[in-house]
Amino acid sequence: MMKHKLILGSGSPRRKELLSGLGFDFEVRTKDTPEDYPSTLPLTEVPEFLAERKAEALFDTLSEDELVLCADTVVILNNKILGKPESRDEAIAMLEELSGNTHLVVTGVFIGNSKQKVLFSDTTEVTFVSLTHAEIEYYVDNYQPFDKAGSYGVQEWIGYVAVERMNGSYTTVMGLPTHRVYEELLSIQND
Repeated sequence: MMKHKLILGSGSPRRKELLSGLGFDFEVRTKDTPEDYPSTLPLTEVPEFLAERKAEALFDTLSEDELVLCADTVVILNNKILGKPESRDEAIAMLEELSGNTHLVVTGVFIGNSKQKVLFSDTTEVTFVSLTHAEIEYYVDNYQPFDKAGSYGVQEWIGYVAVERMNGSYTTVMGLPTHRVYEELLSIQND
C-alpha cells in the first residue's frame, strides 16, 4: 500500500495497535528524547513540537525510502498541561483535578523525513463525571497509569466509568488520530 517504508517512532503499545488497525506495515524504532518545550509555546502547539523533536532524533537512522511517524499527546486542564505522573500521589492528584471537569486532549503528529514532512494536531474535548477518591485509587492501583498523559488511558476501566462526553476523536485521546493519519499517509503515497 505504501511506496515508502513506514517507521513508527514510538514504543507506545496503543499507538502500535492503532497504526496496525489502519492496515499499514511498519517497523518500530525509538530513541529517548527530552520532553521539555519552550515556556512561551502555546499549550496546544506542544504536541506538534514534541512529535517533530522525536522524529528529528530518528532522522539519522532513516534510509532514503523510509518515513517516520511520531506523535505526542498532552492533556490540558485550566491552561495547564497534565503530563505523565511521576508517582502514585501525583496520579491521584491529577485524576482528582480531572474529576467532574472538561479537559482537552491534543495529539500532535509528524510524518516524514529530513526532506519532506507533514505536521498536524487533533483536539478532543473530554468531560469526566465526578469520581470518588476510592474510584481514583482503585484505578491508579490496578492500572498503574504512569506512562500516560493526564494519568489515564481512555481505553481502560476509567474510560468506561468516567467519560461522560467526548467531542472529537476517541483515537486522538488514545494517542493517535487515526482518521487524519490515514488521510495523510494516503496523500503522501499519491505524491
